[in-house]
Amino acid sequence: MRTIRASEIGSFIYCQRAWWYQRQGIESSNQAELSMGSEMHAQHGRQVFVAGLLRVAGVALLLITLALAAAGITSLLLQ
Repeated sequence: MRTIRASEIGSFIYCQRAWWYQRQGIESSNQAELSMGSEMHAQHGRQVFVAGLLRVAGVALLLITLALAAAGITSLLLQ
């Protein structure tokens, strides 16, 4: 029995003829566009990763700033 993947169901729902062509092993004629779309997804993934890193760095800098401010205020009050 053959396993049916979610992407295959999506392909069938979008276009039954494209699904049939895929099953027959016939490649799409718009390979350049498909390749460009894959590159755009990869680039977006990298941008999301960098945004996450910048967010973590921002939170870390905020915590460091708050700790330094608390230490400065404490040292002023103890003088």
